[in-house]
Amino acid sequence: MGNAALQLPDFATAPARSLSKELVNDPGIERILSAVRGHLGVEIAFVSRYVENDQRELTHVSTDLDLPMGPGFREDREDSYCWHILHGRLPELIQDPADHPLTQKLGITDFLPVGCHINTPLRLADGTVWGSFCALGRKPDRSMNPRDLEILKSFAGLACERIETSLENDISLQHARERVKAMLDGHAVTIFQQPIHDLKTGNPVGVECLARFPDLTKRGPQAWFEDAERTGLGIDLEMTAVRCALETVSQVPEGVYAAINASPSTILSGQLRAALENAQTSELVIEITEHQQVADFRILAREIAALKPFARIAIDDVGTGYAGLRHLIELQPDILKMDMVLTRHIDRDPARRAISAAMVQFAHDIDAVLVAEGIETEAERNVMQDLGVDYGQGYHFARPLPVVAAQQHLLGVGRDLG
Repeated sequence: MGNAALQLPDFATAPARSLSKELVNDPGIERILSAVRGHLGVEIAFVSRYVENDQRELTHVSTDLDLPMGPGFREDREDSYCWHILHGRLPELIQDPADHPLTQKLGITDFLPVGCHINTPLRLADGTVWGSFCALGRKPDRSMNPRDLEILKSFAGLACERIETSLENDISLQHARERVKAMLDGHAVTIFQQPIHDLKTGNPVGVECLARFPDLTKRGPQAWFEDAERTGLGIDLEMTAVRCALETVSQVPEGVYAAINASPSTILSGQLRAALENAQTSELVIEITEHQQVADFRILAREIAALKPFARIAIDDVGTGYAGLRHLIELQPDILKMDMVLTRHIDRDPARRAISAAMVQFAHDIDAVLVAEGIETEAERNVMQDLGVDYGQGYHFARPLPVVAAQQHLLGVGRDLG
């Protein structure tokens, strides 16, 4: 194999990226290496990659020996069997290094020592040689044969699939992080407001402020927040949405509240409280989303108590989220929002009506207002009103609207309250 046939990583402009923790600790690759050792009866199996400065790095090592090198160990690639095998100077199957004069020039031969060696390059789907997959024993083994090499190549293929999947995930994560970072100045974030109505009077009583991002038809808001969470920018993006929402609250008519969403992690960070301390707003509600597990509700309850001088507290998705009734009591909410799963077809479902009736009683007992989300039909609205639910939100009243359109809706411009 000549050099011209090789497609190697290009480190001219940047060094090799650090491997993700998921790849470094991948139990699948560990099992593959262990299986190779068991099949070949050798002491060592490893995966390596080529990195900057003409070096190679061990990424995964399987052995019962106390070796002086492990994952993360780097050496000049010219000093490795793998590099010379890649360039055709050594065969992939070496039963005994004594058969090949070149091996006597490599320090690793006597250092380990190397007795037998079997190796294959790891090529990615685009043809790039990422590194190598290797197994070796400390004693020569004349019984090692081409069939063993083919089996090793099969295992190498499995390992390469896992490596490539991890690399693709890393690239996806990088792109997600770049997308989210582009949103953090707030210029590309738009706030829509969805009205909330009193079920008895039909009058609007509040709005929920909802962040909208570019490419809404391709990627909904939830996808943006999920990207932010998995790239470590969850709080940053939420606080961007909070600041953008606070800028629109002044356009909400007097006597109508504005609800702004925040996750437990954002509340616990203290950044939300700092933003509210500097905000000139009234009739504000902080709506706590239930998409994250909370390790200690007592700590969250303390931080929520610190928010109450600035806003009332609502708990979202009550009835289907993780917070049980005891935790709801600890958080002392002013508003409970029923998950839309309970609302859907409630006029035809006795079980949903029974759960909703129980929630009405619970809300009454803790002196909280109950809001039904996802009301889409007159029948759903009527059942919720008959059960004693206070407010309703959903397409039956209005979709999320641009701020000016929401203001017109709240003021009754062009709206028939029936």
